[in-house]
Amino acid sequence: MSHCQRALVSGKVQGVGYRRATQKQAIAEQVTGHARNLPDGRVDVLMCGEPDALERLAEWLWKGPAQARVTQVEMSTVAGCQVPSRFSTE
Repeated sequence: MSHCQRALVSGKVQGVGYRRATQKQAIAEQVTGHARNLPDGRVDVLMCGEPDALERLAEWLWKGPAQARVTQVEMSTVAGCQVPSRFSTE
């Protein structure tokens, strides 16, 4: 059964390839969901998959691609989430 978590990532995370890099990492972990830019400069990441894969992806979110400078990752559990069939960068 898939679990879903949401991460709100702060720092220099827009305009540095963060969403695409997150998508590549998520696909490697067999995680579905999305990475979207928010108007306030953060990136909203929805992650659905096996708990171990979600933990690895959550750890990676703190690093991101080389140009990113992550200052905060706020994690929350999403109950009753419609699990997406793929990982998108909307």
